Amino acid sequence: MITLLDIIAILLGLAAVFGYLNHRLLKLPHTIGLVVIALLASAAILLVDFYWPRFGIGPTVRDALNGIDFHEVLMEGFLSALLFAGAIHIDLSRLAQRKWAIGLMATIGVLLSTALVGGAIWGVGQIAGLNIPFLWALVFGALISPTDPVAVLGILKTVRVPPLLEAKIAGESLFNDGVGVVVFTIMVALATSTANGPTMGALDVAELFALEAFGGAALGLVFGIIAFALLYSLDEHNLEIMITLALVTGAYTAALHLHVSGPIAVVVAGILIGNQGAAFAMSERTRSHLFQFWELTDELLNSVLFLLIGLEVLVILPALDYLWLAAAAIPIVLAARLISVSVPIGLLAIRERFTFGAVRILTWGGLRGGISVALALSLPAGEFKAPILAATYAVVVFSIIVQGLTMRPLVAYLMLDEPGDPGSGDANIVRNTAAPPGPTFPG
Repeated sequence: MITLLDIIAILLGLAAVFGYLNHRLLKLPHTIGLVVIALLASAAILLVDFYWPRFGIGPTVRDALNGIDFHEVLMEGFLSALLFAGAIHIDLSRLAQRKWAIGLMATIGVLLSTALVGGAIWGVGQIAGLNIPFLWALVFGALISPTDPVAVLGILKTVRVPPLLEAKIAGESLFNDGVGVVVFTIMVALATSTANGPTMGALDVAELFALEAFGGAALGLVFGIIAFALLYSLDEHNLEIMITLALVTGAYTAALHLHVSGPIAVVVAGILIGNQGAAFAMSERTRSHLFQFWELTDELLNSVLFLLIGLEVLVILPALDYLWLAAAAIPIVLAARLISVSVPIGLLAIRERFTFGAVRILTWGGLRGGISVALALSLPAGEFKAPILAATYAVVVFSIIVQGLTMRPLVAYLMLDEPGDPGSGDANIVRNTAAPPGPTFPG
């Protein structure tokens, strides 16, 4: 019997070995390299299983992976820490300067993309003889439309993007994740209620969205203020790191029990602690230790998460019967992303200045990752889960490997790697954590 300790040991061991191989041989960005090597390892296992089935390697590995609930590990475990680790590096003042662009892309953009992807997938299914209901097509649109903050922030560490675009990409990815999960929850509720009983009305949908989104933000603010008060009252870096850990787990757990958005709650709390907390409630020593701790945590959890993404292909083998739908989903999602980015930016271009090529970079830089896979795996068993899972996995792998590896040459081609004009507000949203703005008080 495989225990939890066995699983942790295996995952950490594989992440270390695959990371070493990537560093020595492939020399790809760390997370992308882990996905590539994990996919190659999965392919090797399938080949051995095909030619020498008597060894039983494939079934053994699949049983081990099936013992890991990917949705629970990410959505109720890793995600809260990963979002907090990303949010504490966001400069609130820069975020406020980009609030309209980020807000529109994280709301209108997600909803528009959900509708476009869902409609296109439904149409392709009808043409190919896959009678997927329109609401279930919208479920796929909802889970694949938001960009993944883990994947996006990871690639921003390796690609020099102009500050104005970095602000939009980082801010959007953190907030549209929470909005996307809310929209996904609503779509699944609509799809299942249609099949099993009375449908939800427009008022019910609006109430659920408001409760999830605004309730999550309010909860994150409350928990963040409490943590800020505790941090302000002492100066002991080990205890203060423990307080932030309690903040992350406590806010996310409370959000799950109160049925509000956990991702939004953690992002709001993280931005508060990373800005007001770092400036007014931490000594320089505490600040240095705290940010180093969360950077290490982010790197460790990222490694395990992207390793799992590469290995999960062994679990979703039945869904590979829908490779035609998976192939069609990639251009559909990219086209929907292009439109959902162009519309908000087009609306704001009347009053705001945008860097040349912003739409193309935002479109190609909108990576999908583990959150989309986790949401697809969380769907109830049924005839529509396999095609949705196949399409989701194809888009995620293409996004991480192809889009992730071509971001740097695309930016260079568009000549977007020049520093922005400080006078125009093209300042970096990801601030230098070694010197946060504002006075610093003990504690």
